[in-house]
Amino acid sequence: MDYWRPLPLELDNKDQFIGGVKIASLAGVKGLGFCQLERLMRNGPEVHRHLFSLSDVPDEFSVLGEMISADRMPLRDLSLECPRIMGVLNVTPDSFFDGGQHDQCSDAIDCGLAMVEEGADIIDVGGESTRPGAELVSVDEELLRVIPVIEALAARTNALISIDTRKSEVMVAAVQAGAHIINDVSALTFDPNSLGVAASLNVPVILMHAQGTPEVMQDNPSYNHVLLDVYDYLSLRIQRAVEAGVRAENIIIDPGIGFGKSVSHNCELLKGLSLFHGLGVPLLLGCSRKSFIAALSKNEPADQRLAGSLAALLLGARQGVQIFRVHDVAETVQALKIWRCGY
Repeated sequence: MDYWRPLPLELDNKDQFIGGVKIASLAGVKGLGFCQLERLMRNGPEVHRHLFSLSDVPDEFSVLGEMISADRMPLRDLSLECPRIMGVLNVTPDSFFDGGQHDQCSDAIDCGLAMVEEGADIIDVGGESTRPGAELVSVDEELLRVIPVIEALAARTNALISIDTRKSEVMVAAVQAGAHIINDVSALTFDPNSLGVAASLNVPVILMHAQGTPEVMQDNPSYNHVLLDVYDYLSLRIQRAVEAGVRAENIIIDPGIGFGKSVSHNCELLKGLSLFHGLGVPLLLGCSRKSFIAALSKNEPADQRLAGSLAALLLGARQGVQIFRVHDVAETVQALKIWRCGY
């Protein structure tokens, strides 16, 4: 199988030409396009790479090219032609960065409303930590943590609300309480009922790649080629979801930075993010405060990784990522405003 990665260009508009070659839109993101692609071909453990001009690619590329270029469907009324911000709201005692800060319902609600004021488009409410080594939380405990927060936020803000869960019972209760999006780090594999539930709820669903469960996912993760292996996995999960009745326009993908990946794996994914536009769905990136940032720097604790988080964010923005899952909403809003000031 061949893989085609568009090489992103930052533009003033979508209709420019370079060397007589018309620049194609990159996933409908304003200010980004491409006129070259990298072709990746597996040969056993090796991957061969070749550059192509958009005018020289084979005819069979046309369908994939349309998928890479096409505008992505809005999330409800939220256009994805510019990057959108998902604020992380962990209603847990043990999340890696903010565990225990918002485990009281009133504190979590206040934090969610503050993130909306700072510019968050989506609030991602989670009641079970999925940090490395985290243990499973019961359905009843997870519901007790998240449902009052979702109900309050849905009543007091127009921002979209996402439920970060692997459990079908929590998905149903959260959507009934006012959540608009399901965010499943297991890509609807943890719970055997979740595929059917996601289809029946008919809301956007985020399918994330993870190698292993949180308890063991950082125990020597390995891949043949991490970028292509993650692409293949997400392609298969999209197929399985659609077969189960999930509408293709309701699917968002997340390569799962830090979920069963070494530092080098995370770096390879960040460098090759634009490959995932070939799946034809919106792309979410979550790098905020993660440990690979410290590993590449001076082993700073999570509360000293803001600069690295913003650097990873901008690397993703230049490759057409449509949604960023972050802890630091105000700083992210500012960084994206400065990056986009020329568009």
